[in-house]
Amino acid sequence: MSRMTPSCRRSTVLASLLLALLPPLHAADGGERPRVGLVLSGGGARGAAHVGVLEVLDRLHVPVDCVAGTSMGALVAGAWVAGVPPQTMREELGRADWNDMFQDNPEYAELNFRNKQIERRFLSGTESGVGAAGLIGAQGVVTGQKIKLFFNRLVRAEAGERDLGRLPLPLSMIATDIGTGERVVLRSGSLTQAMRASMAVPGLLLPLELDGRRLVDGGIVDNLPVGEVRERCGAEVVIAVNVGSPLLKAEEVTGMLSLTAQMVAILTEQNVAQSLATLKDGDVYIKPDLSGLSAADFERSAEAADRGRAAAEALAPALQRLAVPAEQYAAWRRRLEDHRPDVDRVDAIEIAGLQRVDAVVLRRHLSQREGQPLDAEALNRDLVRAYGDGYYQGVDYTLLTQRGRRVLRITPIEKPWGPDYLRLGLNFDSNVSQGSTYSLRAGYQKTWLNTLGAEALLEAEIGNVSAAALTLYQPLEPTQFWFAQLDAGYRRERADIFEDDRRIAEYQVSRDIVELQLGANLGLFGQARLGWRDGELRPRVDTGDASLPSFSQPLDGWTAALDLDQLDRLHFPSAGWAARMAWFSSRQRHYRRLDAEARAAWGYGDWVLGSRIAWTGSTGGELPVWDAATLGGFLNLSAYASGQLRGDDMRYGQLRAERIVGRLPLGLRGDMRFGLAWERARFGRLYTETGRRGWLDSASAYLGGETPIGAVYVGIGRGRDGASNAYLFIGTP
Repeated sequence: MSRMTPSCRRSTVLASLLLALLPPLHAADGGERPRVGLVLSGGGARGAAHVGVLEVLDRLHVPVDCVAGTSMGALVAGAWVAGVPPQTMREELGRADWNDMFQDNPEYAELNFRNKQIERRFLSGTESGVGAAGLIGAQGVVTGQKIKLFFNRLVRAEAGERDLGRLPLPLSMIATDIGTGERVVLRSGSLTQAMRASMAVPGLLLPLELDGRRLVDGGIVDNLPVGEVRERCGAEVVIAVNVGSPLLKAEEVTGMLSLTAQMVAILTEQNVAQSLATLKDGDVYIKPDLSGLSAADFERSAEAADRGRAAAEALAPALQRLAVPAEQYAAWRRRLEDHRPDVDRVDAIEIAGLQRVDAVVLRRHLSQREGQPLDAEALNRDLVRAYGDGYYQGVDYTLLTQRGRRVLRITPIEKPWGPDYLRLGLNFDSNVSQGSTYSLRAGYQKTWLNTLGAEALLEAEIGNVSAAALTLYQPLEPTQFWFAQLDAGYRRERADIFEDDRRIAEYQVSRDIVELQLGANLGLFGQARLGWRDGELRPRVDTGDASLPSFSQPLDGWTAALDLDQLDRLHFPSAGWAARMAWFSSRQRHYRRLDAEARAAWGYGDWVLGSRIAWTGSTGGELPVWDAATLGGFLNLSAYASGQLRGDDMRYGQLRAERIVGRLPLGLRGDMRFGLAWERARFGRLYTETGRRGWLDSASAYLGGETPIGAVYVGIGRGRDGASNAYLFIGTP
C-alpha cells in the first residue's frame, strides 16, 4: 500500500475533478472512448523502448487519461506528460553522454588544485566518513549529481520546477522505501525529484531523502504498476509496456555484482508477474524484443526506441480502436505541450541549506549574474564544478517566483558522512632492474575546521616506503583565493646508485621537512606558492659499495612553485595541458635549483597523442647529488631504472602515440590503451652512469590505463646504447 500525504490527496482529488469536468473524448468510430491508463515499466537503458511506443501512440492519435511509471519508465513518463515530444526525447537520450553522467565529479581539469592533490595520493572510491559511529560510507557508487541535472534540462526546469500534482495528466511514479520496503507512490511534489527517486538503483545510486523517507528504485516492489492507473483515473483499458531485463542464466551468476543484480531481477519479475495477472481482455500488453540489450546499454538508446516502435506497430490494430479523430487528438496533445516562456532574467540568487560550508565558497563557481537571463547550460557546468569541491552530496537548483521576482535558488546538500574522511591508496611497482616494491597509504582529512574552510590532512605510509606527514591548510579570506599552508613530514625510501648498468649501492634515504607557504588559488587552473623550508636529508648506504659516503645534508631555504593543470585525467590523459615550475634556494649549500616541465595531450577518436618536455638544473652553484635531476622509470626515459641517471642541467623530451583498445564499464572513468613512446634526454653533468654522455634515447611500448585502483600498466623500454627495462605498476604514484 502507498502512503499518501495530505498534499498528495488534495492533488489526487483535484485531478479527478478536472477529469470529470472535461468533455468526453470519442473514438474514431464515433463511440465514446474508454478511459485509458498508460503504464511504463523500469528496465534501465532498455527503457528507451518506451519512446518508440509513444511515437506510435502519437501517430495513431491515441490519447491517455493517466500515466504511471517506474524507474526508467518514470523518466520517460515524466518527460512526456511535462510536454517533451517523443522525438525530442529520442534526440536527448541519444545526445547524452551516459558514461559521463554516471560519474558525479567533473573532469580532472575542473577540480580545484587541492582536490587534484588528493586524487594523486588516494583512490577516489575509498572515501569514508569518520564520525562518532565509526566509518560511514556513501550508500551508492553514484550520488546522481549529473543525472539530476540531466533531468532538469530534459523537462526545462530552468523555466521553473514542475509539480507532479499540477501536470496536464495525472502522473504517478513508483519508488521503494529502503527502510521499510514499502511501495511509495509519488503523485505530487517536484517532478525531477520523483524521477530521481524512482531511478535510484540500490547500491548504484544514492537513495533520495524525501519527506523523512529514503527512496530507491520502485522496480523492487512494483515495476509494472498496472493497479496504479486503475486506481488513479479508473482506467478501463490499460496499455502496459514491459521492458524489464530477463533473469541471468545460472552459469552467468559468477560474482557478487551479478548475484546482487540477479536477486533484484528476481524480486522485479515476481511483482511484474503479479501485475500481468491483473490484465483483462481489452488491455494492450506490449513487450518489445530487446534481446541483446542490457540495462546498461544507454549508448544504444536509438536502437531500443526503434524496437519499442516496432513492437507497438505490431499491435496497431488493438491500439487503433482507442484512437480519436485528428482534431480531438490535437486538442488533447496541446494540453501536454510546455507553453512556459524562458526566464528573461534572474532577479536574485539564493544559496540555501548550508550549515558548515560558507556560501561564498559555492558562489565563486557561479557565472550567472542577477539581472541577466538564465543560462541553464552554464549553470549546470558551474554546479558540477561546485560539486567537485568535495563538500556536497549534491548541488541542485530551482526557479521560484516570489512577489513577482524570479529567484534562482541553489540547493546544495552537504555530505552527511562528512566533514571528516578516511582515504586509502596503494602502490605496487615491479621492474626488471630493481625488483618489486609496494606500499599502503592512509589519509585522515578533517575539513571545515573553521568558518574560512581550514583543513588538516594526516598521512601515513608503510611498506618499502615509510612516511608520515601533516598538512594544515588555512584560507585567509572567504573566497579562499589566498591561503597559508604548513607541511611537516618524515619519509624514508630506497634509492639505488648505478654505474655501467650495474647497481653498485642501495641507499636508505631519510628526510625531515617543515615548510610554511603563502599561496594563491588560481581558479581551477592551479596554485602559486612562496615559502620557507627547513629540513635535513640523510642518505645511508644499506647494501653495496661501503666506500660510498653516508652523511646528512641540510634542506633549508626559500621555495617557490607554480602549478597549472588542465589535463582531463590524472593518469593517461586524452586532452589538455599542464605546466609546473619549482624553485629552491639553499641557504647553507649555496645553490639554486629550478624545475620546469610542460605536458600536453590531444585526442583524435580512438587515438591520443602526447608530449612532455622538462628541464632541471642549477641557476646558481651546483646541484648536490641528492638534490640533483633524476631520470629513469616508466615514461621517464623508460630504458633505464628509476633514478638510474642523476646529474645537473638535465634536458628531456617525449613524444607518444596511444591507441584506445577498451573502455571501462558504465560509471567508471578511464580506458585501456596500447602506446608507443620515444624519449630523448641529455645531462650537462652526470653524477651516476658517468660513461654515458651526449644524448640518450629510449623507445618503449606499453599497455595500460586509468582504472578504479589507479594507474595500471605493463611496458618495456630499450635505449640505443643497449639499456633496457620492463615494468608492471598498479596503484597511485
